Amino acid sequence: MKIPGFIKRNLLLKMTSLNAGVIFIRLVVSAIIQRLLTEYVGPVGQYKIGQLRSFSQLLTSVTSLGTFNGIVKYIAVYKNEEIKLQRLFSTVFVFLIIGVSITSTVLLLFSSEISTYLFSTTEFSFLVKLIAVIVPFIAVQRIFNGIINGLSEYKKFAKIELFSYLLSTILTVFFLFQFNLEGVLVSIIITPAIQVSVMLFFFIKVLREYIQFKSLRIKAPMARALLAFTLMSFVSSVLIPLVDIDIRAMLEDKISGRESGIWTNMTFISNNYMVFSASIFTLYVIPKFAGIHSAENFKKEVLSIYKVLLPLFAGGMVLVFLFRNIIIELIYPGQVEMAELFKWQLMGDFVRLASLVLAHQFLAKKLVINYVFTEILSIALFYGFANYLVNSYGMEGIVMAHFFRYVIYFLVVLFLIIRYFRKNKIKAEV
Repeated sequence: MKIPGFIKRNLLLKMTSLNAGVIFIRLVVSAIIQRLLTEYVGPVGQYKIGQLRSFSQLLTSVTSLGTFNGIVKYIAVYKNEEIKLQRLFSTVFVFLIIGVSITSTVLLLFSSEISTYLFSTTEFSFLVKLIAVIVPFIAVQRIFNGIINGLSEYKKFAKIELFSYLLSTILTVFFLFQFNLEGVLVSIIITPAIQVSVMLFFFIKVLREYIQFKSLRIKAPMARALLAFTLMSFVSSVLIPLVDIDIRAMLEDKISGRESGIWTNMTFISNNYMVFSASIFTLYVIPKFAGIHSAENFKKEVLSIYKVLLPLFAGGMVLVFLFRNIIIELIYPGQVEMAELFKWQLMGDFVRLASLVLAHQFLAKKLVINYVFTEILSIALFYGFANYLVNSYGMEGIVMAHFFRYVIYFLVVLFLIIRYFRKNKIKAEV
């Protein structure tokens, strides 16, 4: 099937159309998996799965010391400069060793405490120890992902995403039937090893071209440059999962484990369609914004992105809302309380998408203070609103907090970007 000409001429549309196929397959497969999980482990089991996924998300950043966005930016900038690339990868190699060593040690020493924090029991401490063994794969997967994104290899990225997802899904189903909930948790933990294997299979030639493995040194010439991204990544990739973990525990404590599981399932639906945008941000938005220096060009690019992404998302979200009861019946039968969550979650995700397009300017231009401030503000707003609104609106208060948080976040990000370009204009005139 040929791609229409107007799509071929627009790189963002080309990425989006290719991504759409992958995301559609993921949505169908994940719907089947979620239905199986509902039947076999129920909302309380899904709450535990949500806790582990949030913890895994946290480790994805910590193990690589938050270098992902830095790798994306500097690969895009230095892709034709071999010496600078080698300095970058030597620094990343040092960061990886430090991140993996510290993380594995902490996980092994405090496995019981971490199990209690996540699941309110020491019963799953063996899982934490297993994560400690898998930690190197988590770090390597994150770094390889950054390289692929920095090179804007969106076709290979789509293949890697699809194959690794399908393989991990097969593993999840097998472990579910064999070992029930514990099997699912184990499959989530070992998924990074599968992802690294798939990446090497599809991408080893390109990796060898850009990374001279024999020339890597225990030196960090670009440490200062990457540390800025470490700080930014810590704020978003560490604090957000911690807040999610805490809110699930708060829901279980104030209402029940069932409600905590239902909210987890709502966020799972949200994450499945929001992942559609995640690769666009790293493959297209960051490299594009990195090369834009005037307010006029930035405005044109943002409007161009909005024209492509926002109508697609708006249409998809309207369909999800209209068919929400069918979605619940097909995937989460019996969890009818979820229907009242869709309105706020979908509106919040739409504003979130518009906000994140703008906020990636902070990453592209390494505006550390702006990024850290807005991320902390966003997290604090969500945590504060959620804890306040849950008392009056129950589980629905959490998704209301999600919407209110991103409305304020969007306005603050927009103000800071306008201020950034005004300051640059004044400097240029002086």
